[in-house]
Amino acid sequence: MDRGESLKVEKLTELTGSVAALIYQSPDSGYVVLRIDTHDDERITAVGTLPYLAPGERLSMTGTWTSHPIHGEQFKIHTAHRELPSTEQGIYEYLASGAISGVGPATARAVINAFGVRALEVMEEEPEKLGAIKGITTKKAEAIAKAVRKQAALRLLISFLAKHGLPTHLAIKLYQYFGDEALSAVRDDPYLLADPDFGGDFHLADGLALSLGFEGNSMQRLMAATMFTLSHNLQNGHSFIPRDKLTSATAGLLDVPTDLCETALDALIETGRIVQDDLRGILACYLDYIHQAEETVATRINQMVQDTPKIPVHVDDLLHQVEESAGLTYAPEQRRAVIEAAQSQVLLITGAPGTGKTTSVRAILALFDILELETVLAAPTGRAAKRMSELTGRDAVTIHRLLGACPAEDGSTIRFERDESDPLEASAVILDETSMVDILLADALIRALPQGCKLVLVGDADQLPSVGPGNVFSDLIRSGAVPVVRLTEIFRQAKESGIVTNAHAINQGIQLDLKKKEKDFFFLARGSAAQTVETVVDLVARRLPENMQINPQDIQVLCPFKRGAAGTISLNLRLQESLNPKSPDKPERKFGEYLLRKGDKVMQIRNNYDILWTCADGTVGQGIFNGDIGRVLDIDLREGTVTAEFDGREVLYQAESAMDLEPAWAMTVHKSQGSEYQAVVFVALSGPPMLLNRTVLYTGVTRARELLILVGDGSIVHEMAANTRQQKRYSGLKLRLAGE
Repeated sequence: MDRGESLKVEKLTELTGSVAALIYQSPDSGYVVLRIDTHDDERITAVGTLPYLAPGERLSMTGTWTSHPIHGEQFKIHTAHRELPSTEQGIYEYLASGAISGVGPATARAVINAFGVRALEVMEEEPEKLGAIKGITTKKAEAIAKAVRKQAALRLLISFLAKHGLPTHLAIKLYQYFGDEALSAVRDDPYLLADPDFGGDFHLADGLALSLGFEGNSMQRLMAATMFTLSHNLQNGHSFIPRDKLTSATAGLLDVPTDLCETALDALIETGRIVQDDLRGILACYLDYIHQAEETVATRINQMVQDTPKIPVHVDDLLHQVEESAGLTYAPEQRRAVIEAAQSQVLLITGAPGTGKTTSVRAILALFDILELETVLAAPTGRAAKRMSELTGRDAVTIHRLLGACPAEDGSTIRFERDESDPLEASAVILDETSMVDILLADALIRALPQGCKLVLVGDADQLPSVGPGNVFSDLIRSGAVPVVRLTEIFRQAKESGIVTNAHAINQGIQLDLKKKEKDFFFLARGSAAQTVETVVDLVARRLPENMQINPQDIQVLCPFKRGAAGTISLNLRLQESLNPKSPDKPERKFGEYLLRKGDKVMQIRNNYDILWTCADGTVGQGIFNGDIGRVLDIDLREGTVTAEFDGREVLYQAESAMDLEPAWAMTVHKSQGSEYQAVVFVALSGPPMLLNRTVLYTGVTRARELLILVGDGSIVHEMAANTRQQKRYSGLKLRLAGE
């Protein structure tokens, strides 16, 4: 079978050869682009994840042939068995490449001259003999031996992982943690691969363990599955899982009796990795750090409520002064919000669009200025912070930037420079879009507040909750323990907006009149998914730009779901084809399941705390976060890198980190939280029932600033508006705040 046929059916091909040269190598992920001299005397280009690879190494590989738009055929490595070179020339190339710390071309030649093909063996097992070579001291010989042993340990570890179908990039983190004992650690407990610190898949770790002879009911397996079940449910927003549900789910995952999972859970509770709390009769099981975060937030918020600040003298007079300065007379609810902000250390303000949240925040800011309070403004996302700045005329930053987010030493978690030991230099913090804040981010913010600092939390309680664990904003409101101001009056100008009036109707369960054509809100009925997609593409690419002069970059297509004929994945393909078509001057490359092209609108889908960005003014910073929206400026096909821009911040992605980008011409409603767009095209079609509810519809509609177009099935719109059911989130914050 020739290569073209092999590519077509994606049949795995076996190849052997030697590494001739490294074109690109990522020190973080181990991703490489390399030239290989095969044993058939052919030089090929190959790509894959092979940490610490060096010229001269011999590879026995399986993989598939792929076609690169510029570099032609490439061999994509799936698995590889690595061996050190055995000839003098091969050993020289290996050593001269810098693979061994402290060994360059001159030292490599001297060692080869002294020991020939035994050079590597001597360096690892008899390093004292290197002292006979001029220029190599005893200390240097020991350092060389240590570096050789590290390479040997890594090769064995990588080969072991590859043999069992596990991602070889795990080798880097494992070696960083366990050193030369990494392979022994994995053999002794394969389930450690599924630990969040290493990021492996539980099912792969389980398969490895069973293949190594671990019993199906071993305590290691039961404990790992319990931790996996609890960790996995963080993605569903749960801070804890009731004990009976946790043991039942774990038993179902492993197909073992529940009583065995009970024993494993008790062992984890004994070690402190899981914390069990009795919350009003529910035995709640938490990961230890989630439990600590929830307790910290509850304790500190309750302390802030009790520590009532000194009430300013004549606060009503001060408010009148603010009104005169703004040329406004505030509504009663807005006046109450300003007075409560002055009289309380912590305050929540909630309200739907058009009820004056921004006006209230401006008034509070003005009052805090009169009181000479150093006030900082923050929001969960970059887009939300930018919008807050535009609406208030004051600088606002993301919570991550405010707290100095940076990667922890292990590189797999995050730490914040600002905390109890180095709190913020602020007298007041005003946080917008608080419904997006999960329990871990709330914990980080609370810890960084200095004693006596005011905290004003602003948001819309009827929007979707945070993507991460917890239900912070809603729990704070429902606890009854924190002062809350609800803004309910729709102001005259807002009443003229179909977006605002229909958003309120959705919230109140009033059936929408989809036949009514309003200047900023209307519905286009389409009978099928195919017709809906065609209409959406036509609206974004032609009708709205031509008829209403709206730039396609300012139009956001929203859909409740990703999959299906009209899900965001399909929509992005069609919109990319229409808005940013293939062209010789637009380099493109596939990263993961998505094809990215120069000019594409993209979204960051995971927090990357250590990636660097630069601004045109020379400012340098760190971190691009889940939900950030940007644009692809360029793709370097030779290096496999992507340059993207996020609100003026330019970022260079290596091939592996570019996997965290996906097209954003269309996105799910969940991903749109905290953002506002000039125009929104909302796809209303049948899909997963859990996503067709009032909160999803309301959140999607309220993302539009000037225009909202619903496209699809009118009965689905009515179904969503009537469906108040939401997936239950397990959170103990409300009970802790209420002292229950």
